[in-house]
Amino acid sequence: MLSSRVVLVTGGNKGIGKAIVQALCKEFQGDVYLTARDEGRGQEAVASLSAEGLKANFLQLDITDVTSITRAADFFKQKYGGVDVLVNNAGIAFKVADTTPFAVQAEVTLRTNYFATRDMLTHFLPLIKAGGRVVNVSSFVSVRSLNMCSPQLQERFRSEDITEEELTGLMEDFVALAKKGEHKLKGWPETAYGVSKIGVTTLSMIHARRLSKERPNDKILVNACCPGWVRTDMAGPKATKSPEEGAETPVYLAMLPAGASEPHGKFVSDKTVHKW
Repeated sequence: MLSSRVVLVTGGNKGIGKAIVQALCKEFQGDVYLTARDEGRGQEAVASLSAEGLKANFLQLDITDVTSITRAADFFKQKYGGVDVLVNNAGIAFKVADTTPFAVQAEVTLRTNYFATRDMLTHFLPLIKAGGRVVNVSSFVSVRSLNMCSPQLQERFRSEDITEEELTGLMEDFVALAKKGEHKLKGWPETAYGVSKIGVTTLSMIHARRLSKERPNDKILVNACCPGWVRTDMAGPKATKSPEEGAETPVYLAMLPAGASEPHGKFVSDKTVHKW
């Protein structure tokens, strides 16, 4: 087992994820792992970074496959004794013009963006070393979508006592209601992506509170962030930020200096804490 520090970035083969890896290769003192579902695309990304003189390591990881997650967790536990920095970047979004039925969009989007991210955290949070950093890539759409929820839902998502179990139940409720076409009647907005990112942001806050209570001396910082509107396959060419600009806030949170106590359990955009 090596004592080297290590950072893991999910969905690192393109877009914001690759830009995060690129920046961390320059700034992080330790090994940087680019993970991707598709091995060929992941290896191509590593090769393109190598051509820039940057060293990234590749590990195949499909966050929607729990077997893949547990295999990766075992790898990092055996080789590094855990993980110093985890950046949960992998996610999906349907295009605005996509004609896929909303019920399907809800199920598919939440499966990756919320439930698979939750599975990653379930298996990797116990591996985060003292002084570690966890960065969950969310979106400003989470705040906008939260404000479109019913007052009752808003109160629960902002609550200091919401549990992971309650949050997961609410995410399951949304999918079930979407399948019946009743989500708007029950106070949910008409955005599967927005609801999935409400889940990611709220889950980040739940885990931050839990770690502060269960591992207070380890000084692990957990945050959700918005990269901004970034020119990627997902957001399209009209977006205002380059992938490199989108990577700035996730990298800032990943590189919070040793001994830092804030931000923790926050929603961060443009390196600034925003009200949830």
